Amino acid sequence: MEIISGFSKLSKIEKIHWLASHFDKTISSEIEQMKRFWLQNVEEQKKIDEFSENTLTNFIMPFGVAPNVMINNKIYSVPMVIEESSVVAAASLAAKFWLTRGGFKSKVLSTTKVGHVHFIWKGSKEKFISFFESNKKIWLDLLSPLSAQMTARGGGINSLELIDKTSELEFYYQIELKAKTCDAMGANFINTLLEELARLMKSDLHQLNFLGQSESDFDIIMCILSNYTPECLVEAKVDCPVSDLGQFSGGLSPEKFAEKFVTAVNISRIDRSRAVTHNKGIMNGVDSVVIATGNDFRAVEACVHAYASRDGSYRSLSQAKIENGHFEFSLTLPLAIGTIGGLTTLHPLSRLSLKILVQPSAEDLMKISSCIGLAQNFGALKSLVTTGIQKGHMKLHLLNILSQFEANDVEKESAKQFFADKVVSYQGVRDFLLASRTSH
Repeated sequence: MEIISGFSKLSKIEKIHWLASHFDKTISSEIEQMKRFWLQNVEEQKKIDEFSENTLTNFIMPFGVAPNVMINNKIYSVPMVIEESSVVAAASLAAKFWLTRGGFKSKVLSTTKVGHVHFIWKGSKEKFISFFESNKKIWLDLLSPLSAQMTARGGGINSLELIDKTSELEFYYQIELKAKTCDAMGANFINTLLEELARLMKSDLHQLNFLGQSESDFDIIMCILSNYTPECLVEAKVDCPVSDLGQFSGGLSPEKFAEKFVTAVNISRIDRSRAVTHNKGIMNGVDSVVIATGNDFRAVEACVHAYASRDGSYRSLSQAKIENGHFEFSLTLPLAIGTIGGLTTLHPLSRLSLKILVQPSAEDLMKISSCIGLAQNFGALKSLVTTGIQKGHMKLHLLNILSQFEANDVEKESAKQFFADKVVSYQGVRDFLLASRTSH
């Protein structure tokens, strides 16, 4: 292992050569392959290089679309970036099924986001409460120039509160700032406000001296937004008479299908092992839209899974029920995403995604993402309670398996015909190709 200084200052080709000379000589032979993934537009490529650090090339992911997604009586074709074909297929199939049954209904329940000034205070609790209350309005007024543009768009600061956390960590307090950030995700906006608030607090420390306290009793630890946004919520649902489920019930009676479906969801409400896989399926759909539109899927994932554990047990994010012969399937998610700023503006394919979605607002995108998550969950559960997950899943992976075995076009076509009525497996594909190649 060799240490290098100034690696970030090397060109992409120089970085690749350095890696090859120190780790794997075969990397040099891949230079042309890497270059094939560079954009021909030099300026666009430079912009993408600057999204990250020490970039070598672009990592390509499939950009697909789920058509015929009706949400609140409006039809969308939804961009999805994901490497698993069964996700797009399941969402598309579910969307087509619900298209003639009223489609998806979705509504945003709230859009509040939050951040904190985390600090230590070793003095009198009562004195700091008094200090906070006497300065709160002044601080909000002084922060107003930073939030003026957001306020003009209908957002801005909602509240500022002192939170006592000393029962959990000695001397630890928070100032909690809640805000509405309109069509922006809002991280930079909130972090800017928090850091200015911390500066204002420090500048007013002389008031604490008048109260008989020392400045050493006060220490700002950090200022940062929270990716946990349980007050930035969206709901999606579908419903229909149980009798309408016959077309999608895989040979079961509509009643039996609905009963098994609801039981499967209820299992994920009480069993953590199942809940994790259940929610992962939901996020297959949600993440694919979040990525396609240039939003931060890691923040979304962290928030969603924390929300799934909000009562102390990890549970399904979706719910299903049957009442008076009527089936309902719903989902509630915290989704802090945006349609302006960051990669949503800079990445050419993110801009394209938003154009395909007809330039949605952040609230529209919350609805769309949640509905794709629900569609994916519906499609996965349908397979699980009828044919099993592998039949359709592996059928869609047939081409991937054939590519791994370097099948040519003729072999791929023959394999598709051979496996049309058979369960696909790696061993089965291997045996088929071996027999086919041996016979020739």
